[in-house]
Amino acid sequence: MDSDELIKVVRHEGWAELILNRPQRRNALIGPLLERLTGALSDLAADDAVEAIVFRGEGGAFCSGHDLTELQAQPRPPWAETLAVIFRETNIALFNFPKPIVGALEKCAINAGAALALSSDILIAGETAFLQVGEIQQGAPIANNAAWLRLKAGEAVASRITLYGDRVPARELHRLGLAAEVVPDGEVVSRASAIAERLAGFPHGAAGRHKADVRAQSGISDAETWFRKQTNTALLSAARVG
Repeated sequence: MDSDELIKVVRHEGWAELILNRPQRRNALIGPLLERLTGALSDLAADDAVEAIVFRGEGGAFCSGHDLTELQAQPRPPWAETLAVIFRETNIALFNFPKPIVGALEKCAINAGAALALSSDILIAGETAFLQVGEIQQGAPIANNAAWLRLKAGEAVASRITLYGDRVPARELHRLGLAAEVVPDGEVVSRASAIAERLAGFPHGAAGRHKADVRAQSGISDAETWFRKQTNTALLSAARVG
């Protein structure tokens, strides 16, 4: 697949869909896809006609995490050595995105994919979908997931998600406050789209201003410093263990 096809943007009146487009791999992440995602976020942020976005995966799954098959291929792909930095930049772009992100969680959001799902301001989950931060099983760092959970949940919830390392079903995500709604599997995208369309119907810029007011309560004024600190701390911890 050409790198230009790894991300799809579909514009509607007042809102847009931002779509991970590797359905044959359950939208697993590779360096070029993340770079395209970061670029698409920049374009949509600057588009005055877009009030909100639906963030989803193509083919009925959100994201299965980093593509380990591609990452460990021989010879190693040129982006492999800098993947942590590439992914951090994507997370910074998601944090800085000035308009509401409505996430459509279909089937799964695993590890790195969980971080993308947690970036949503409103997360709509299918009734059989799950989120998993399972890196503890491999002893791998969870820098970006830890950062998002710090923003979205209290320490008890973050500990339950990261230390169990299990699949957290949609109903549990809703109970923990991480998912706004749970809907039938076949209605996830339509419900997320309806919310984005509703946000687009409010006075111009209102949704973005309200998001900014809510985000200001986090006390984080510099996303780059925040995510860089989280990533560097996690990588140093992993190096000590290794």
